Amino acid sequence: MRPTMSDVARAAGVSAMTVSNVLTGRRPVSPATRARVEAAAAELGYELNLTARHLRAGRTDTVALVVPRLDHPYYGELAARLTGLLAPQGRHLAVEQTDAGPHGELAALTQARWQLYDGVLLSVVGLTPADLDSVRTSAPLVLLGEQRMPARHDHVRMDNVRGARIATAHLLAAGSRRVAVVGGADPDPDAGMMPARTAGWVAAHAAAGIEPDPALVVPAPRADLADGRDAVRRLVAADVPFDGVLAVTDTLATGVLAGLAEAGLRVPDDVQVVGFDDLAASGFTVPALTTVDPGHDAMAHAALRLLDRQAGPAGPGGAGDPGRTGEHVVAPVRLVVRGSTRPVA
Repeated sequence: MRPTMSDVARAAGVSAMTVSNVLTGRRPVSPATRARVEAAAAELGYELNLTARHLRAGRTDTVALVVPRLDHPYYGELAARLTGLLAPQGRHLAVEQTDAGPHGELAALTQARWQLYDGVLLSVVGLTPADLDSVRTSAPLVLLGEQRMPARHDHVRMDNVRGARIATAHLLAAGSRRVAVVGGADPDPDAGMMPARTAGWVAAHAAAGIEPDPALVVPAPRADLADGRDAVRRLVAADVPFDGVLAVTDTLATGVLAGLAEAGLRVPDDVQVVGFDDLAASGFTVPALTTVDPGHDAMAHAALRLLDRQAGPAGPGGAGDPGRTGEHVVAPVRLVVRGSTRPVA
């Protein structure tokens, strides 16, 4: 017969509850007790039956993070922050990829998925507000993303317009007068990340009394390193003068730095560069990248708080309440000034 938790408890000279706390991490125990329990479990060959435990408890202790792309550094850093918050509670994070399309995002909201997770954090790119408004689920769901979301869903997002505005204002205050926006799009505060950050770029120019040149709006549909480098190549090839760059992500900004070096342009002497996301790697570019911190920690804390609130006792405001009004959280932003921009006089 397979050994039981009670067998481990007897062998270790502790209660079954203490064994459970050691093996699940649900409650702290002393190092000596932990070592005794782990030794007894190993000697008896005991393995915790998580499936049976989850079925009895009606939960999986697992939260899903559903993102457009696993190879984007921003989502890796978000996953790391969420894991750091969940692990001390004995909970886990599962990460899925949607390929930035509506089909993948809808697939993450099927009943089969809800059986695997206690809740879903969905980063929305492909689904429209109408698509999201049609989603009917009694399971906890928090939306992440930069477009307008239905009022009934909890939603956590960055302050894209303000972040891009303060970044562009910094470039202008430091002497730039022709600031390109790499990853630019038709400006719209509610249409997604690129349009919202372009709207901030426009607002900063308006506040400074400068008319931005449409030729300085450079699309970057993949938002990857190559797009950033190629944006510089296109500006140089078209002979469009520029002395500053707002890249709408740090990944694009890193590609921009490579493109400027390739073109023989010095940073920040010839061209100043600001990114957006404050990725860990951005402090190690050459020169180190000035960027916008979008409130990573605040967003991770808010997303889990909202998810747990929905998973609480049934009643008004819970995930199963058809009349609920979601909470919409906008994380604070701040500029992180490094070597890719000049000091402001």
